[in-house]
Amino acid sequence: MFICLIADYGTGDPAFTEVTQRLLQALPQAQIHPLSVPPFNTLSTGFWIAQLGLNPGPAERLIYHNCAPRQDDPEARQDNEGEGLTYALLPNGVKVVGVNAGYTLSFIKDHAKVLHTVNVSRGGSQFRSRDVFPPAAAAIAQEDFDLLGDSLNPAQLPDAPLDRIAWVDGYGNIKTTIPDYSMDLEPETKVVVRIGDVVSDAIYSDGSFKVPEGTLAFAPGSSGWSRSDGKPARWMELFLRGGSAWRRFGKPRLSERVTLLKS
Repeated sequence: MFICLIADYGTGDPAFTEVTQRLLQALPQAQIHPLSVPPFNTLSTGFWIAQLGLNPGPAERLIYHNCAPRQDDPEARQDNEGEGLTYALLPNGVKVVGVNAGYTLSFIKDHAKVLHTVNVSRGGSQFRSRDVFPPAAAAIAQEDFDLLGDSLNPAQLPDAPLDRIAWVDGYGNIKTTIPDYSMDLEPETKVVVRIGDVVSDAIYSDGSFKVPEGTLAFAPGSSGWSRSDGKPARWMELFLRGGSAWRRFGKPRLSERVTLLKS
C-alpha cells in the first residue's frame, strides 16, 4: 500500500512522523510519503489530491489528507470539533480519505465514483489526524467500509476557483488553476498578467521552452489530468526561462488571484 499523506503541518514538522506512526500501526507494510502544504490552504491540498490521485501510480494507493481550518462554524468549538471526515473512490481505484474543508474535494468531486462521509468523531482531539482518523483510514484502505455514512452530493461542494495560484515549484514556476482549454489565443501572443500589485508582460506559448531565455511564458504546464468527460486538461503555468516567475511577481502567496489583462 502506497500512502500519500498531504497535510498542512509544516515542512519537516514532527507531526508528519506522529501521524505516520499511527498509520503504520494499522498498516505496517505501507509506504508513506508526506507532502506539506501551507497552513489552512485547502486549494493547494485539493490540487495535489487530484494531481496525485488521478494520474498513474501504484495500484494500491491511499491519499490521506488533513487540512482543516475549522472555518465551517465561526462559533466557539466544543471538544476541538472540526470539519468531518470523508471518503472518495477515484475511477482508477485510488482511495481518498480526509477532511472535507474548503476546496479539498473540489478538483475530484466530479470524478469520484463514490463520495461519502465517514462516521467518526468530529472532535475529541486538537490533533484529530493523529488521534481520531487513522483507524478509519486504515479500515477503508483494507476494504472495510462499515464506517461509511451518508453520500455527498458533488453539486453541494464548492467549485475550484479558476484564477488562482495553486502551487509554486522549486524552480519558481507558478502553477495556476487556469485550465488550458479556457485559452483562445494564438501561440506567441503577448499577454499581460497581474498577480497582486505586480504586472508583467508574458508570451502565450503552447510549450514553456518555446520562448527565449529571460522571457516570461504563459503556457500549459506539467500538471493536469483527464477531465470527467475524458478529455485531457492541463493547468496554465507562468514560467521564466533562466529565472523565477515567482520572484518576478514579488513572491506571491499561494491562492492569490491571477488576472489576465488586455495586451
